[in-house]
Amino acid sequence: MKKKKVVVVQGGTSREREISLQTARSCIKAIKKIGFKVIKFDPKFSSIFDIKKINSDLIFNALHGKEGEDGKIQSYFEYFKKPYTHSGVISSMIAMNKYLSKKIFLRNKIKTPKYFYIDEKNLSNINLDKEIKKNKLKFPLVIKPNDEGSSIGVRICKNSKNLKKEFSYLKKKYKNLIVESFIPGKEIQVALMGGKAIGAIELRPKRKFYDYKAKYKKSSLTAHIMPAEIPQKKYKEVLKISEVANRILGCKGIARCDFRFHKGTFYILELNTQPGMTNLSLVPEIAKFNKIPFIKLVKWMMDDASLNR
Repeated sequence: MKKKKVVVVQGGTSREREISLQTARSCIKAIKKIGFKVIKFDPKFSSIFDIKKINSDLIFNALHGKEGEDGKIQSYFEYFKKPYTHSGVISSMIAMNKYLSKKIFLRNKIKTPKYFYIDEKNLSNINLDKEIKKNKLKFPLVIKPNDEGSSIGVRICKNSKNLKKEFSYLKKKYKNLIVESFIPGKEIQVALMGGKAIGAIELRPKRKFYDYKAKYKKSSLTAHIMPAEIPQKKYKEVLKISEVANRILGCKGIARCDFRFHKGTFYILELNTQPGMTNLSLVPEIAKFNKIPFIKLVKWMMDDASLNR
């Protein structure tokens, strides 16, 4: 019997390149065990149009960050008529854009931290103190890029001086920024497969919050509590909110919803359409707790691959 061929798209040029390569290594090992032939493809070193020339059955998208999860690469997959994993063009673009996704969440009565958006044309003349007052925000505040993942560029600011310093730094690197309330409380993350929430994990980072190092460095010593230690009624509630968020953004395949739980209320921070699949990643950990081993999870993702996502 002829082996199925899977193109694993990995690496790329985003700031999350190294995480993408880690995800790819883990998934490639599983794909080979399943019995498929793997063809590695890195957009950093080859034209994306070369994918069209590869004789393959499907594309496993292992990219993270810009171009990999913002709808751009998905549009090429659709154009090439190559079935692929994870979310489609529109849902990927919306989920990666924190401003757009927040507006949709709020319209559907899903709570998210109060915020204001700074677009490119306002970077040079915005009055931060005025915007904070106008939007009724209080310190501490979070300032972050509108379209990055893995907590890259996220800064927690205790006062106006601190915020202005971080703003001056970030505006040189990013065109659009979000300033939002810092929500204390428990860090809760929910894994989804095909729109169904399969579990919620609680994170207790030793660092200020679950940032890039806390996510991907073993030395960060973040405690993973599975299942999350919250009342059963609240546990069911956060699973339901995640399913609604996933549905209204139109996401497919696997996804992860990130929340803060404070004084009995869940605040959604973002929905990740390309969650990590490394040995420290949360979706595989939650799946394993629910008796879905890594190899079975990867097999499901490939079986779920399609066009018109």
